Amino acid sequence: MVVPLSKQTADGPDEETPLCYSATWGEGAARAADARRSVRALLAHVPRTGRTAVPPALAVDAELAASELITNAIRHAPGACGMTLRMSGQELTITVWDSSTEHPAPKKADPHRIGGHGLHLVQTVSEKVVVALRATGKLITAHLPMAPPSTGSPLLPSAVPH
Repeated sequence: MVVPLSKQTADGPDEETPLCYSATWGEGAARAADARRSVRALLAHVPRTGRTAVPPALAVDAELAASELITNAIRHAPGACGMTLRMSGQELTITVWDSSTEHPAPKKADPHRIGGHGLHLVQTVSEKVVVALRATGKLITAHLPMAPPSTGSPLLPSAVPH
């Protein structure tokens, strides 16, 4: 079930009002492309609310994080999954929930391995990643700054050049 963006966002120049979007997919229905499309739609809506547009390189980072989190849910958790996007101030949070109670852990870097780099990529483009285990699964929330870092900022570098 996908709730349309227009039904969830508050239009207007009030940057304190978060923009939100959520989608839930049944078993086997989630696709990384849908997660990326959802991020693009939310970020395209940002300037329509009187806020400053998100720089394209940061938007790519957000799409990457959503895609990797959904891909992990598809690969490692049976059953339904979902995603919530929340743009508040200068931060985008991407929360993905799934049915696995396994705590995700980044794999040791191996340039010869195909796959297994998703969580590391999400951590690279995010200011922080929080995992909350639940009795019926888990929530993984990536916190991404949506403004370019100021000079001397200690934020992690992006996965793509800015």
